[in-house]
Amino acid sequence: MARSLRTPKHRQLQSGLAAARKAAGLTQVQLAERLGRPQSFVAKYEVGERRIDVIEFCEIADALKLDASALLSSLFTDR
Repeated sequence: MARSLRTPKHRQLQSGLAAARKAAGLTQVQLAERLGRPQSFVAKYEVGERRIDVIEFCEIADALKLDASALLSSLFTDR
């Protein structure tokens, strides 16, 4: 079984979160500051070196000023 960090859905989540950050006009450093985390936190989940849990996902969505449910739906519209 493939590791969850390497599944197509996880890669879709990674790229979708990176795209949402860029669409918000934020750098990794700026988003990390909003989250109260180091820049490496953002970099690692964006490139798939780190998993995020549901609470972290909600915090990221909030920092991007997006509704977490809408963001998740937009990332997986192929369902």
